[in-house]
Amino acid sequence: MKQKSQQAIAVRAKNKHNFKRSIPLLIMFLPVILYYAIFKFEPMIGLIMAFQNFSLKKGFFGSEFVGLTNFQYIFETPIMLQVIKNTLVLGILNFVITFPFPILMALFINEVRTMWFKKTVQTIVYLPHFLSWVIVGSMCFTIFSQESGVVNNILKAITGETYPFLYKPVSWTAIFVGSSIWKETGFAAIIYLAALGGIDPTLYEAASLDGCSRVKQMIHVSIPCIAPTIIINLILKAGSIATVGFDQVYNLKTDPVMDVADVISTWVYRVGLQQMQFGISTAMGLFNSLLSLILVFTVNAIARKYDKSLW
Repeated sequence: MKQKSQQAIAVRAKNKHNFKRSIPLLIMFLPVILYYAIFKFEPMIGLIMAFQNFSLKKGFFGSEFVGLTNFQYIFETPIMLQVIKNTLVLGILNFVITFPFPILMALFINEVRTMWFKKTVQTIVYLPHFLSWVIVGSMCFTIFSQESGVVNNILKAITGETYPFLYKPVSWTAIFVGSSIWKETGFAAIIYLAALGGIDPTLYEAASLDGCSRVKQMIHVSIPCIAPTIIINLILKAGSIATVGFDQVYNLKTDPVMDVADVISTWVYRVGLQQMQFGISTAMGLFNSLLSLILVFTVNAIARKYDKSLW
């Protein structure tokens, strides 16, 4: 009994010592906690609007409670099925096509041995991330515009005809996905480069002694070692399938492609801000969040079967 009491005292003392050592880290983490508390969790009180006929004059607690009427309206609206379909199609295409590019870029950059060239390439591919979608959208119109676009000027000089890249669903979708790859690949590759930097160099030396070429070293050493990082990013990115970015779609869309470009975020903007139907748009936003949550749990469940899950 006395021995157990002494062990309990020792454990408490150790925990107290560890807590004191962690105080500087906790202080550093405090701004992150405040950020999420103020800008992520506190605004969630607005979800009450999804169940109200919300009025700006009456506010959250004075507006009429209508239950699930807003959700019923959403799913009875004929256009909604097309909007949800567009969101999932663009989200899945973006997810499937763009996901491998940061991994490949990180693997290739990691193989570069000339340091100045490596840093130059990293900087160049990293910079597009800081451009707003307004600028990227303008660039796409400058390049692919049927009337004065660079590509169509070249096509006209060669064939005598132009092609409406931004007005055809297939070509517009290709530009949508391509612009995502160009803008975000460099930034997303940073995580994988950091993971590659943590690999034990002796693994490469052993593989080299076994006669593995640089390509085989990437396949049999680099990729398996960064597999946990890939799985984590895969799970987190799955949540973005249903949240196709408003900025990108809004700055790239044209009227002829609205059948494929009208997604949940643009619908919420149109109904919520332009038509002032806050309750309906909030209900749609809540549905979108629940859909993203389901996708994250689904991908994590699949990863769990291979012992690679996030939780």
